[in-house]
Amino acid sequence: MFDLTEEEILRYSRHIILSEVGGAGQQKLKEARVLVVGAGGLGSPVLLYLAAAGVGHIGVIEDDVVDVTNLQRQVIHSTGDVDKPKVHSARESMEQINPHIEVDVYHERLTKDNIFSLLEKYDIVVDGVDNFPTRYLINDACVMKKKKLVEGGILRFMGLVMSISGGETACYRCVYEEPPPPGTVPSCAEAGILGAVAGVVGTLQATEVLKMITGVGEPLYNRLLQFDAEALHFHELNAKRNPKCPVCGENPTITELIEYAYNCEIQAPGSPS
Repeated sequence: MFDLTEEEILRYSRHIILSEVGGAGQQKLKEARVLVVGAGGLGSPVLLYLAAAGVGHIGVIEDDVVDVTNLQRQVIHSTGDVDKPKVHSARESMEQINPHIEVDVYHERLTKDNIFSLLEKYDIVVDGVDNFPTRYLINDACVMKKKKLVEGGILRFMGLVMSISGGETACYRCVYEEPPPPGTVPSCAEAGILGAVAGVVGTLQATEVLKMITGVGEPLYNRLLQFDAEALHFHELNAKRNPKCPVCGENPTITELIEYAYNCEIQAPGSPS
């Protein structure tokens, strides 16, 4: 039995007429619970599209405030939001798009002390962060708690997307076992980022989440999708589960969460991102 109002049926009609989604799929979206880590370049399109799609319960965690330099790519925020916590700005934009959803905001940094309690509340996690310590923390926690995770990374004109089903498919450490040495990877502030690249990658992440929820299509499990905006080229790499992976392998050596020093940012595709 579907719990969709007449207004919701009209709002989501373009979903519902898709035979692969239908009323049942829209009901799944309404009942889904998704946590988005980061309300920046990647989190912006993810949050906007999940809200518009009718994902019923969305959490967003981010400790930063809106800066004018963010506005070139972080499309969920506007000029009037400068100096406002990103989570509050994001919630306002999402609720303007869709008043039928619930948005939980956490104006704090994700750490090993709060991540497990947060994961208990959600079915799927989206990684929209810009630093390695948090990226590895999210990966390891999702593997340990067997949560679904959609990874994303961007730098300059490049991006990547990878989907993970914790404990079942290849995880981020299967591909990149350890973070790169400090100082070897430029940040977006140092190397730059074409704003629309964040939109492309974030939209792909949102698409993966919607596929996971509705059961439509084949998520990017055991695959890593690279995007080169300069050549407008997509390249897919196989990412097999590594039996020697320190967190999801046959004999894991990482059994407790690690919080690496906060010292490096996202690397270009072809390297950890």
